[in-house]
Amino acid sequence: MTETTLDRQHILDKAIELAMVSSWAAFSFSQLADSLDCSLADIGQHFRSKDDMAELFFGRADQAIWSLHANETYRTLPDEDKLFVCIMQWFESLSPCKPLVKEMLGYKLEAGHFHLQAHGVTRISRTVQWFLEVAEREHSGLKRIADEFAVTSVYLISFSCYLFDNSERHAKTRALLKRLILQIDRGHKLFALSKSHHCGLSVNKDA
Repeated sequence: MTETTLDRQHILDKAIELAMVSSWAAFSFSQLADSLDCSLADIGQHFRSKDDMAELFFGRADQAIWSLHANETYRTLPDEDKLFVCIMQWFESLSPCKPLVKEMLGYKLEAGHFHLQAHGVTRISRTVQWFLEVAEREHSGLKRIADEFAVTSVYLISFSCYLFDNSERHAKTRALLKRLILQIDRGHKLFALSKSHHCGLSVNKDA
């Protein structure tokens, strides 16, 4: 393998190919090096562990939603619809390798893999930040904190559903995600009403 063709993306593609034949836990870096006709040192220059590969794998899903920001039709959607499309596109980008996704997450959650679980928290936060950016959820202050927490919860709940959803076009996940996002929207409206009512009471009291 020449230096020009041995890059991170190519190595990950081959790792996915091997893992789909056996499993994420079963394939080894030695097998990967043999299949790429390179040395372990060559692999090590790009990846220190399988978790580094998983990070790049999920990073591809993040990249899959970036194009939405340049789509004028998408940007005219209501806020709740933009978030729905954004999260579903992230899920769908993983669909060709869904069995492998479950194995990657299972590998992270194995007893003793505390460092991988800590990395997982960082990965979740990074993905949620992209959801907020691409969906243009431009809140500030306490409302932004509440929105980020709510979107994180919606993402994790719907992701859990998606992983085991065998319905056509992930219809079950879509229905669940729509309901959950609607609840966020209702929560923000209640927060706005409560804040307005509180301000009104303050004005009356001062008067």
